[in-house]
Amino acid sequence: MSVRVMSYNVHSLRDDLGALAGVVRGVAPDVLVVQEAPRRWRWRTKCANLAESFGMFMAVGGMPSLGNVIMTSLRVRVLDTWCMRYPLTPGRHMRGACFARLQVPGRGPFTVVGSHLSTDDTERPAQAALLKPALALDDPVIVGLDLNECPDGGSWQLLTDRLGDAAALADLEDRPTFPTPNPTRRIDAILLDPRLELGGYQVVTSDAADRASDHYPLVVDIV
Repeated sequence: MSVRVMSYNVHSLRDDLGALAGVVRGVAPDVLVVQEAPRRWRWRTKCANLAESFGMFMAVGGMPSLGNVIMTSLRVRVLDTWCMRYPLTPGRHMRGACFARLQVPGRGPFTVVGSHLSTDDTERPAQAALLKPALALDDPVIVGLDLNECPDGGSWQLLTDRLGDAAALADLEDRPTFPTPNPTRRIDAILLDPRLELGGYQVVTSDAADRASDHYPLVVDIV
């Protein structure tokens, strides 16, 4: 029995929301990690409505993690949740991460993490350095994130020191994720704890995905 995890930067819901819902429902993930979800006024209602459009439920995130959200299907039991924030650099966006300790029938707990690193070349590695020790957990960890840099960047190298890049594990590193509809850069990733076995990896591309966001979503199946 596998667990399907999807990671998706939804571009602050600026694009075709019907197409966005169709893309997620077509994948039918057990767990969805969202970047650029609602984080300001009425964020609870907006995040809940977004999750409902996907046929899922909000587990953690929103304003406390600065727009990172983890959603789950009814198959997944939420055992614990928490958030962290990176220090604010004056003049820039505050960013953070969300964490959910989860369980599916017949399997031990695992923790899913969502984050979105800075576009600033100085700020971004400092955020990665704060996130890395927070990923040293007893449970196997799955991290879905927008790194805002390609795999040769320092933040990417720091976070994959212990965790595996799912695209590299699947030998699909040549699949860019941003920007749609003609992507040229792979700046999104799902990172996997070495205790987990990857059953499949894909970058979801379609006409609907072109309309839904400026990023393509990533999907992994964990054996």
